[in-house]
Amino acid sequence: MYPLTIGLAIENRDLWEQAQACLADLPFRIIVEHQDVGDVSNFLDRLERMRPDVVLVDISGWKEPLEGLVASIRNAIGDPMIVALNTSADSDAILSSLRAGINEYLFPPLQEPLKRALEKRSAERSRRRDGGAKAGGKAYAFMSAKGGCGATTLITHVAAELGRQNQKVLLTDLDLDAGMVGFITKTKAVYSILDAVNNLHRLDIHYWKALVSNGIPGVEIVASPLALASKQQPKDEQVRHVLAFARPHYDVTLVDLGRSLSRMGMAALEEIDEACLVTTLEVPALHQSKQIIQTLLDSGYGKNRIRLILNRAPKRLDITPGELEKMLGIPIFCMIPNDYPELYETYAEGRMLNRNCELGKQIAKLALKLANLEETNSNSAKKRFSFMGK
Repeated sequence: MYPLTIGLAIENRDLWEQAQACLADLPFRIIVEHQDVGDVSNFLDRLERMRPDVVLVDISGWKEPLEGLVASIRNAIGDPMIVALNTSADSDAILSSLRAGINEYLFPPLQEPLKRALEKRSAERSRRRDGGAKAGGKAYAFMSAKGGCGATTLITHVAAELGRQNQKVLLTDLDLDAGMVGFITKTKAVYSILDAVNNLHRLDIHYWKALVSNGIPGVEIVASPLALASKQQPKDEQVRHVLAFARPHYDVTLVDLGRSLSRMGMAALEEIDEACLVTTLEVPALHQSKQIIQTLLDSGYGKNRIRLILNRAPKRLDITPGELEKMLGIPIFCMIPNDYPELYETYAEGRMLNRNCELGKQIAKLALKLANLEETNSNSAKKRFSFMGK
């Protein structure tokens, strides 16, 4: 069951006690509790900070049009499930609630109907997270535990390698602060991810093809804005909409989320099959890694979907891989060796890594393992040798 987070704005004592009693028996976490429904601005501020999956609102004493309240909640946190609680089954109140965009209208006794509504929402989110409703190829996100861990270097070269493997690849730069994908790939992008976000109403395959660039063979790239630290931050549902639209058109979708785990990154992960967390052995990076992993697990992102990549690994580790895995709580998916001189020379010459150098070979192995192409290539080779009678 998907572990929903709940926000409450309930002033009526009886509704408050019934809602609390119901939630106490469910595996969901209350992260916002607000008992002064008239203090809307404070409630909205708390919602925007905590961003619960479900909002329960007491409308028994609400005198203003519900459309304004619903719009304010959705502007604050995107697209939560909004449940209106009232003391009675008033037909006019039910109708006005539904017209305002409220998902569920409930009245006492709350125990069973509230439980059913939340379990239904949980099941929907579980299917979405598990990828059951997704079409098209696989989607992977890369993020650095902290700045400088090398996620962008890895994702760009993974994209290049998958392109060489005859995969149709989309490389999307959602790092709106740094946006280094374009620099590394030498992509001359005219448009950015913000053009897609700002034109959702006209987003079709013809418009999409006008947005992407082809800086690497087999790879289509959607860059971040040229101006650093973009003033416009896309809304959660806009990010999800763009990724949901794009991924069915590619074998592999790769998304650079930049450093750490941002609000936009969390939104993007709802359309991502596997999250690749890139860290180094630096103490701050390991500390951040542990925090990010715990946040992902608390949000319902399965442990089996987190890929821990240890970058710039020295030849001799001060800590064993087993000790590192025990400390962070997940297995190491891949270790990439340190080769700073090779990278320095590569970027100084304005090119990408030579895939025949040792670092290039290791990143190529990462790409094949991530996309599960190792076994496919091995089976193809066996069939070829069998056909030749060997």
